[in-house]
Amino acid sequence: MNTASVSLGASVSSQSRLMQLAMAALLGIFVVGFVGFSHIDAVHNAAHDYRHSMAFPCH
Repeated sequence: MNTASVSLGASVSSQSRLMQLAMAALLGIFVVGFVGFSHIDAVHNAAHDYRHSMAFPCH
């Protein structure tokens, strides 16, 4: 294995990790924004029930 392939592998790995982090952040923002500001009662109630089932204080 030469240094060019090692360097390329490290670069691809960091780019992949950065892309995964960005996609996870966007998904999280979408989920929190959708559930938090949803006018659909079923969505809000499902999130509310989930918070209670995980013993997370929400009131």
